[in-house]
Amino acid sequence: MFTTKDKIQIAQHGSDVALIKTQLEYFKKGFPFIHLIRPATPGDGIQVLDEKTKARLVEKYETKSENLNISKFVPASGAASRMFKDLFTFLEDDVKPEDMPSIKVFIERIQDFAFYNTLAESLSKKGLNIEELIRDKQYKKIIGELLEETGLSYGSLPKGLIEFHSYPDGTRTPLEEHLTEGALIARGKNNEVRLHFTVSPDHMEKFKQHVKEVKLKYETRYDVDYIIDFSIQKPHTDTIAVDPENQPFRETTGSLLFRPAGHGALIENLNEIDAEIIFIKNIDNVVPDHLKENTTFYKMVLAGKLIELNDAIDQYLRLLEAGEKTYEDKLPEIREFIQKELCIGHPQKFENQKEEIDFLIQKLNRPLRICGMVKNEGEPGGGPFYALNPDQTISLQIAESAQIDPSDPKQKAIAESATHFNPVDLVCRVKDYKGNKFQLPDFIDPQTGFISGKSKDGRELKAMELPGLWNGAMSDWNTVFVEVPVSTFNPVKTVNDLLRPQHQAAQ
Repeated sequence: MFTTKDKIQIAQHGSDVALIKTQLEYFKKGFPFIHLIRPATPGDGIQVLDEKTKARLVEKYETKSENLNISKFVPASGAASRMFKDLFTFLEDDVKPEDMPSIKVFIERIQDFAFYNTLAESLSKKGLNIEELIRDKQYKKIIGELLEETGLSYGSLPKGLIEFHSYPDGTRTPLEEHLTEGALIARGKNNEVRLHFTVSPDHMEKFKQHVKEVKLKYETRYDVDYIIDFSIQKPHTDTIAVDPENQPFRETTGSLLFRPAGHGALIENLNEIDAEIIFIKNIDNVVPDHLKENTTFYKMVLAGKLIELNDAIDQYLRLLEAGEKTYEDKLPEIREFIQKELCIGHPQKFENQKEEIDFLIQKLNRPLRICGMVKNEGEPGGGPFYALNPDQTISLQIAESAQIDPSDPKQKAIAESATHFNPVDLVCRVKDYKGNKFQLPDFIDPQTGFISGKSKDGRELKAMELPGLWNGAMSDWNTVFVEVPVSTFNPVKTVNDLLRPQHQAAQ
């Protein structure tokens, strides 16, 4: 199947033939669907905290954070092209603006976008007045200036570098909003704020240049020292593409085609971060300063919960490791903790106490994540469920629709009964009770990828995505769901989302 040239290409990509053959088998057989038991709901898998508990957890985090190494992990490789999909359609197709409501709104409220002044100035340099263009309905000239390479080239920029929010002293990009949020929630030892952005290699230099331009401004404003680094999705995590007959897809040159395997591949990037606490949040889920108090408060609630549970886990693991005399009286408490706090169900009966102790140690000594969950109001996103694991235990999982069997009425009904969804608001602990880093790839469920249809040069192909970062890539973590208000979730999927009240300047 593979020529000598193929094998050289595979090796140069950091992969090997055995792995590629495994991927080809997945294309042929598909991935097994997740087995849902029931949705996680408030009081049954999703913790709803009272105000007193929230305040206590925030205080716990604020007290301990100054002595911790804390990092903020921000997936930021997404291009802004999807944001401008309707604008591109308008540019490329023979369509009237009145036939596209999104274009009508975009033009009517164009002055409300943070990038308006930059756009007007760019047109002015070419002798064009944006107000006159609007009056004369020359909308394509305006949108072309915004998106195309001869203008601002926003259509090819990453989201992280687009002007999102307006302030009296200028505008801010999502990257700048993450710098601000980092100073408010992730200030650790020595006033250090560590941020890690995963970016596309095509945009690496633009990100570095932007940081160089704004870093000192925010360090001075918040009296912090930023330690900012970047990484790219590792080439060896790319997966091979196949044709409709599940044979390796070959380019016109005859070479194999590899494709990035989705955000699940970022578990390798996350694995390289050395910190006691890691916040995870997408690049486009940011708000202006006048709304940050609410989002930062709940971030600290989640972090306080992480510390509280982690302290208990560390205590129990030390007792179990020390021997029978130390843990004998504590076993009922540890069993209850695993079942009630970590929501782990284990139907098997143990042959002896040693077997149970080994099981308890295995389930406790894992990475820990606290996930904010918001009420489902129609936004897309993975849902919280109890699911059956390969070892026949039951635990909390975040499942995407692609993982659920649509032909199974029972599974479909469980999926549709979910009350909450995952806004990608996570706080993680990735070190064990002795301070050693977990090897995060060891906790992936490789059976949770999925296959999608794509095309290349007008030819159909199939692409494979690895287990999602907060789905299968964290399947074997200890997971806790905490309800957070929907006000903490403000993603920007289309450019007109920036016109929502939560992305506009305070009145």
